[in-house]
Amino acid sequence: MGTDEGRGEWARHWQYPELPGLDLLRARYVRHTFPRHAHDGYVIAAVTGGIEEVGLPGHVVRAGPGSVVLINPEVPHTARAGAPEGWAYATLYPSSDLIAEVAAEIGTLRGTPGFTADIVADPQASRTITEVHRAAEAGNALAADTLLRGVVARMLTRYAGPLPARPVRAAGGPEAAAARAVLEERLADPPSLEQLAAELGMSPFALLRAFRERYGMPPHTWLTDARVRRARRLLDAGSPPSEAAVAVGFTDQPHLNRHFTRIVGVPPGAYRRERAGGSGPVGRRPAGPGAGHARRLEPSPRTASRDPAAAGGPHALPLSAGIGGTGRARARTYKTIRQGPA
Repeated sequence: MGTDEGRGEWARHWQYPELPGLDLLRARYVRHTFPRHAHDGYVIAAVTGGIEEVGLPGHVVRAGPGSVVLINPEVPHTARAGAPEGWAYATLYPSSDLIAEVAAEIGTLRGTPGFTADIVADPQASRTITEVHRAAEAGNALAADTLLRGVVARMLTRYAGPLPARPVRAAGGPEAAAARAVLEERLADPPSLEQLAAELGMSPFALLRAFRERYGMPPHTWLTDARVRRARRLLDAGSPPSEAAVAVGFTDQPHLNRHFTRIVGVPPGAYRRERAGGSGPVGRRPAGPGAGHARRLEPSPRTASRDPAAAGGPHALPLSAGIGGTGRARARTYKTIRQGPA
């Protein structure tokens, strides 16, 4: 890890057609930070190098190699490097339908499944998650599906129960839900906080407090996250980033690029190309994390002229390439799990 290549950032966020209901992300981040956001589905992330610091409601977890981070749908969280060398991970984003399907197959859970731990020390599961990625990248559908169902079943059997209900104070709860509905309906042209509060018959401060209590973030942060989520759906359907940006309320494509890259981890152009099937491998295919179509983030002058595969993949691109459509309060409690490499 002493070379510029080892310190470089890269990421690949994609879908394997033979694994419906699943998004995959393999990446290495050093300076990149994920702002507070949430996901429609679940997060199962195996840290393979460095330390990832994940900010969850009420506490922060620090995940090292051999550990797996587990996040339920709609749980607000942040992520950033917890060590100077950053972190590398292989992440599975299974949909709620996929989780429910596996839960029904194993037959040990009732109701909607939910993880009861947010970080676990499970080197075997961590290895299996990376093997799912490798099998998908190699086009081995049988192995990828087998490994995926096995590791999801393991996570549900060992670390899940009925989906925990997030406690919500009665005061302001209905108003917060109504505010969210208004913002979702008027995503491209939202009201100001004062206007929104007036519509709901409460003060701006009371609405802000109620919204943050219920959704774990202020309305403007929730709005940005919701816009990025909708932009993802539009890109999934084939819309170009420039059209998606305007449709969800961003002022222009660079505005979308900035927020999309911060929240998703890759530029919208790279994200859309992966959804369209990407392009064939170019040059030497790397064996390590980031193989295939990994996008290089912020290359240094020394590495720019070398084999891009060494920096995470033969399609390595600088983060700035996303512009123009060619290219994502610290809490008091800390839980740390650090083990040897999986």
